[in-house]
Amino acid sequence: MKVMHIHFGKEGGAERFFVNLVNALHDRGVEQRVLIRPDRSWRKDIEGCATIYEGIFRRVSLSRFLLQWRMRRILRDFRPDVIMAWQLRASRFMPAYKDAMRISRLGDYPEHLGYYTNVETLVCITPDMAAKVRELGWKRGVEVIANFTRATPVAPIARTEMQTPADAFVVVGMGRFVKRKGFDGLIRAIKKVDGAHLWLVGDGPERERLEQLTNELGVHDRVRFAGWQTNAYGYLAAGDAFAINSSHEPLGNVCFEGWGAGKATISSRAEGPSWVMTDEVDALMVDCGDDEGLANAIRRLRDDPELRERLSAGGRETLRTRFSEQAITDAYIELFSRGAVQR
Repeated sequence: MKVMHIHFGKEGGAERFFVNLVNALHDRGVEQRVLIRPDRSWRKDIEGCATIYEGIFRRVSLSRFLLQWRMRRILRDFRPDVIMAWQLRASRFMPAYKDAMRISRLGDYPEHLGYYTNVETLVCITPDMAAKVRELGWKRGVEVIANFTRATPVAPIARTEMQTPADAFVVVGMGRFVKRKGFDGLIRAIKKVDGAHLWLVGDGPERERLEQLTNELGVHDRVRFAGWQTNAYGYLAAGDAFAINSSHEPLGNVCFEGWGAGKATISSRAEGPSWVMTDEVDALMVDCGDDEGLANAIRRLRDDPELRERLSAGGRETLRTRFSEQAITDAYIELFSRGAVQR
């Protein structure tokens, strides 16, 4: 089986899953080549798994035509069974190559279907997303295949690296700093919980505003910004709980990171988490935008070690039974094989 990936993303949960899947497919003997942007921090994590090409795709520029010419040469040489585009920009670049199954993996709800002219099958990460693309008029193939995480318990970083007391109750949040991720609400909730500290692992356009908010609320001594980390699991390991506070979250890797690291999870009732998580079984669920509910959940975990352990065990069981690496990788390989047989 030979797979050509096209991925023009930058940094975030989609990129973490891309790295995970490329590694998992390599472990299963799939031959892969990938086209990515230059200078990606995670390039080193796939170097042993695929032949890597770098290029920049812009909608209207000479570079677009040069990249298309280069892609035609790669396809003539590689002759893939599958071409897999990741997200919108890569889907727009999908070549009209008839000798391979052409798949786009959606990480979010599409607003329209104009990007997918040369795509045969859309892979959606939740049933709700699949229903949405059908409502938009998609008549070709649709598959629902969720994410998995390769997060495993690792040695924790030293809390001194984050200027945090050893006995503090630490909540970890991760992701791209954009409004829909709700990190501002998480900061407001932390202010309401005595002794709780917050580590935010990530970066993005909202960072300056979030840092300003910590100063306005007087919690700059209890909120730490770790920046973007290629491997964030050491931060998770050093924390006590993991929190997701998105107002809109299709099914990012973030839904599984806390469980993979063995941490009790709090989550908003956004789309993806509501499908994946069960309140009081593997997570504490709160309404989107409910700062007080989020603060109450943090207090419960702070004050109840048995609850933390129960939710951690529940999360590990959900990963094992519904979202294991083997099950998700099997689903992709089965899809690829079906496409190859049809050729």
